[in-house]
Amino acid sequence: MHAENLTGRKGKKMKVKVDEETCVGDETCVQICPEIFEMKGDVAVARTEEVPKDLEGKCKEAAEAGPVEAIAIE
Repeated sequence: MHAENLTGRKGKKMKVKVDEETCVGDETCVQICPEIFEMKGDVAVARTEEVPKDLEGKCKEAAEAGPVEAIAIE
């Protein structure tokens, strides 16, 4: 996971992005957080860039669980 600026985000919404070139399509993120991630062909994509506050934990968990660092969180 690319965890840039996870601390000190006072009032800012978490943003997520999937690097489709790096993603290996194992669907781990989709299984953990289907509210944010979905499969598009053979790779995962983010349904939305901004992550609702109540899904931040699941989104972080999904990013950390993937076998490669394809998910960037800001």
